Amino acid sequence: MARKANISNKIARRLLSVWLFCLPVAAFAHVPLTSGDVGNLNAGGLKTPGSIESDTMKTSDLIEQRAAIVARMTAAHESDNGEAFTAAENELRFHDAKLDRQRKIDAADRSEPGKPINGDAKLESEIRTRFNIGRAIAGAAGLGVDWGFEREVQVELAKRAGRSAQGIYIPMEVMEKRVLTTTAGAELVSTDHRPDQYINALVASSVVRGLGARVLSGLVGNVDIPRETDSPAIGWVAENAALTPDDANFDKVSLTPKHAGAMSEWSRNMLMQASPDVEALLRQMLARNLALAIDRAAILGGGANEPDGVLSTANIQTHAYATDLFTSTAVAIGKADIENVGARRAFLTTPEVREICLKELDANKLPVGVPAIFHNEAVTFTNQMPKTLGAGTEHGLIYGDWSELLIGIWSEIDILVNPYEATAYSKGNISIRAMATVDTAVRNPKAFVSIEDVTTAAVGIA
Repeated sequence: MARKANISNKIARRLLSVWLFCLPVAAFAHVPLTSGDVGNLNAGGLKTPGSIESDTMKTSDLIEQRAAIVARMTAAHESDNGEAFTAAENELRFHDAKLDRQRKIDAADRSEPGKPINGDAKLESEIRTRFNIGRAIAGAAGLGVDWGFEREVQVELAKRAGRSAQGIYIPMEVMEKRVLTTTAGAELVSTDHRPDQYINALVASSVVRGLGARVLSGLVGNVDIPRETDSPAIGWVAENAALTPDDANFDKVSLTPKHAGAMSEWSRNMLMQASPDVEALLRQMLARNLALAIDRAAILGGGANEPDGVLSTANIQTHAYATDLFTSTAVAIGKADIENVGARRAFLTTPEVREICLKELDANKLPVGVPAIFHNEAVTFTNQMPKTLGAGTEHGLIYGDWSELLIGIWSEIDILVNPYEATAYSKGNISIRAMATVDTAVRNPKAFVSIEDVTTAAVGIA
């Protein structure tokens, strides 16, 4: 019996050691406990004195709570209530630690580099390689196709958009690559068909996301983002001299839903045809009329019902082309440096400007090279850039930090298949409507420099 008692005592001591080891450090501090704290301990909660709930709060909420705690400390001091003062003091210490962590989180969030916010990278890769637009539309139309993967992906796309699709969702990932297209649906119907001799066409791909634009997905209401426009000035004063007051100023960047769409009619044979895959033809409609329209709006925009793109945003920096492209790009880089623009910078311009740079030769008749003219900065060439600016012949040339461009998405590309639309139904065809709801905005206009007056008569190095 004595042996059993000794064993029991050893087990009890070990359990007590484990329990003491698991206690938070604050539990051993010399802190007076209030009756409420004792109740928490008795209930097994082990809460800190007067601690607040651990739910995630905004910095402003935490600051308001801190002010309330300080007010309690002041009241306890004035009433000479030492116990209440000590309890509030301990609560303030824990609260300040939480406020400090939240401020660090806010600072990290503000400094985070721009990147597309699209979720699971593995899922995105599967969508790019496996999602078939033709199968998705044919399946939604009730045709006998195996569209299991496309149907499963609808759950993830609905989660991104925050709502169910009116028809089916088409993920933006399938648009962010070069796609093979055809231009005539009738040529897809097999007679003496030679798919081995099929002639491919290329369609421009979306470039703005690849440059680092910030993508805000899953939006529901209008979006207002506070922006600092001026901060209090710091001044040096003599002893016993008053400081000059100066206030911080703020405005906001707003995003509101803007809709783009296309509608077309397809025959049942076209949707079921698979030699070559009719998805190529469907991608042509979607990529050109939606994904690329969003890209063009992000670059220029500003038209009726369009988002405001970079070039249509007020107060971006500008520089008039003079002498040559080498000099103008150097000036643009200097303007960005002066405004403390971030490091994720790149040039964006047209293929015609690239041709000018490629033709530039040095004194030994050797190519100067595109990187030299753009001072080894990243540069992308796209036909999405306007070529009819100014008097109608100017090509766009933008330099800036593209993570300062916001793309808000309320709805991914939403495909609604309607086999019962009156005109289409009478012919046995299917009406298809594709729509997307997005907006774009520039966070800091000074982050972009537009080099104006660039035409095909420009030179690389004078």
